[in-house]
Amino acid sequence: MLSDPKAKKVRGVAKLNKKDARSETGLFLLEGPQGLKEALNRPRLIVELFATEDAVARHEDLFARAKSARIELQLVTEAVLKAMTDTTTPQGVLAVCQQLDVSLDDVVATKPKLVALLANVRDPGNAGTVLRAADAAGADAVIISENSVDLYNPKVVRSTTGSLFHLPVVAGVGIQEAIDALRAAGLQSFAADGGGRSIIDLAPGTLAKPTLWVFGNEAWGFEPETISAVDQVVGLPLFGAAESLNLATAASVCLYESAFAQNGAKER
Repeated sequence: MLSDPKAKKVRGVAKLNKKDARSETGLFLLEGPQGLKEALNRPRLIVELFATEDAVARHEDLFARAKSARIELQLVTEAVLKAMTDTTTPQGVLAVCQQLDVSLDDVVATKPKLVALLANVRDPGNAGTVLRAADAAGADAVIISENSVDLYNPKVVRSTTGSLFHLPVVAGVGIQEAIDALRAAGLQSFAADGGGRSIIDLAPGTLAKPTLWVFGNEAWGFEPETISAVDQVVGLPLFGAAESLNLATAASVCLYESAFAQNGAKER
């Protein structure tokens, strides 16, 4: 059992909480049993696996799957796991994984119908939650622009609760490049902004078409260049007294409105 929080192995894993180390190694940290459950559907991505004895006892089926996939488990103490992660109360499970290599060309080649683009989104929780919502809505891909939060930031990864492994996610692409590529692939582009045309006023059938939703920075929204690049600015009406919706909530509604339209509203 690995018990020394200051051991070289522990320090090496802990470095992956920093973007520079992730970029240099092509690795990232995946914490928690739910994330591991989803990652085990793609076991070749898992480089190392660490867990406390208590976590192994509580998730026997999960670790049986890991053993069947020939993934070696390293038992660690809670103190070691805490030293490896950036959380105050770790969940007892930590995997070191290879980053997923997805390009914009890969996404375009699939002829997507619903894509989310995060344009200069900086908050890790928002980014991960939008990715999770896109997964739930059946989106074909998520694109995270350059100058947005790092896709493999541990807080982003945790917020996706495993959805990171379910759909293609492209990172580090220019906003204009992404919009242009998807327009060439036949997608209309909407920037989600409260000051835009109300989503309920769109012409019937509009949201049934292949669509790229662009979601902007939490504090200052969109750069003028982005507004000029999209086909239309679309907003969500506020029927109550709230001043606004946060980014992740608004993104979830927009993506689901497209999903309902594209799937014939079967789930309504």
